[in-house]
Amino acid sequence: MDALLPRPRAEIAPGAVHVPDWLGFDAQRELVEACRGWRGYRSARLPSGGVMSVRTVCLGWHWVPYRYSRTIDDGDGSPVLPFPDWLGDLGRRGLADAYGVPAEDYRPDVALVNFYDAAAKMGMHQDKDERSLAPVVSLSLGDTCVFRFGNTENRGQPYTDVELGSGDLFVFGGASRLAYHGVPKTLPGTADPALGLTGRLNLTLRVSGL
Repeated sequence: MDALLPRPRAEIAPGAVHVPDWLGFDAQRELVEACRGWRGYRSARLPSGGVMSVRTVCLGWHWVPYRYSRTIDDGDGSPVLPFPDWLGDLGRRGLADAYGVPAEDYRPDVALVNFYDAAAKMGMHQDKDERSLAPVVSLSLGDTCVFRFGNTENRGQPYTDVELGSGDLFVFGGASRLAYHGVPKTLPGTADPALGLTGRLNLTLRVSGL
């Protein structure tokens, strides 16, 4: 019965806003198809030697832990996929809806598209490889995840666990732009089968400042 009730939007921390069900179902399906069309998903290798359990494809700038490049330096060296104009438009609309202010000046030029299978997770980290502190706009598709949003000082408490479902928008900027965050688990089988996606896709749009 609870699943039939609307989930309220919430400010998780100053500048961190969760807008549930922001994308309609048709828009979600279109975005899933776009994600399928971007080739080159890979599991990034960290300087420590560990390999991330999520698989990522980058648009605009290629992310290699912990820097950006115009070429796929940890792959075949080919140019990174372009960042599409329509995705920037979607990011501006998301930022405006989350913050309730115009966002014409928001110009994201990089997207990390992460795919989570049933076992994938993301450790607590800061998005600090950008030279700009413009907000991060995050979109979720497919299976629900537990998204842990913490503080700006360390990976520990205080933090808040939020369930992000398919179509949810999460924006963090301002005082929360450098907050630690991660995904301790996904919830397999929670996506609508009609979406045609097994697992979870997450798109995070950023302004590189490069």
